[in-house]
Amino acid sequence: MDQPQITLATPADRRRVVSTFVAAFAADPAVRYFFPDEDGYPTQAAAFAGYLFDKRVGVEGVHLADGGAAVALWDPPGGTSTVDKLELPADARERLDAYDAVVHGFLPSTPHWYLGVLATHPEHAGRRLGRAVMATGVQRAHASGLPAYLETSNPRNVDVYRGAGFEVVGESSIVDLHVWVMANPVRG
Repeated sequence: MDQPQITLATPADRRRVVSTFVAAFAADPAVRYFFPDEDGYPTQAAAFAGYLFDKRVGVEGVHLADGGAAVALWDPPGGTSTVDKLELPADARERLDAYDAVVHGFLPSTPHWYLGVLATHPEHAGRRLGRAVMATGVQRAHASGLPAYLETSNPRNVDVYRGAGFEVVGESSIVDLHVWVMANPVRG
C-alpha cells in the first residue's frame, strides 16, 4: 500500500474538508448530538465544519491526507485565528457549549496541541488515512516538546487512539453521550 500524501491545507481546500467532515460524521454520536435533525444535519454540519476549518487553516492547523480523503484539524498551542461567529440554531449552540465545557474541563492549562477533528470520508475508509494524518500532527506536537490531546464520544475510537499512543485522562457524560478525553504525552 502506498504511503498517503500528507499536506497542510490552504483556504482553497475548504470545500473538500467540509465535504469529508459532513460525510464522515453522519452517524457520529457527538456530531449527531449537536445536530440531531435529519433534514438540518447537512447544512448545520457543513456550517460547523466550515467554521472549524476557517478557525484553524490560518494557523497551519489543518492537515489533509490524499487531498482531503482524510482530514485532521488541530489547535496548536496559542494558535487562534479570528473568524466570523458560528451561526447555528440556539439549541445546537447550547449542546455545543455544554460539550465544550466538559471537554475543556479535562484539558491542561499548559501548552499542548489539540486534535479537534479527525475525519475520513467513507469512500476512503479502511486505508488508514486517518491514522496517517493524525500521526503527522502528533509528530508536530512532540517535536515541539508538547503533548497532544483529543476527545471522542465514539467508544470504538478509544482503542484506536490507544493504539496510536493516546491514553484516557478523563471521561464524563452529557445527557446520554459519553465523552473520553485522551492525551498522547511526549515520551522519553
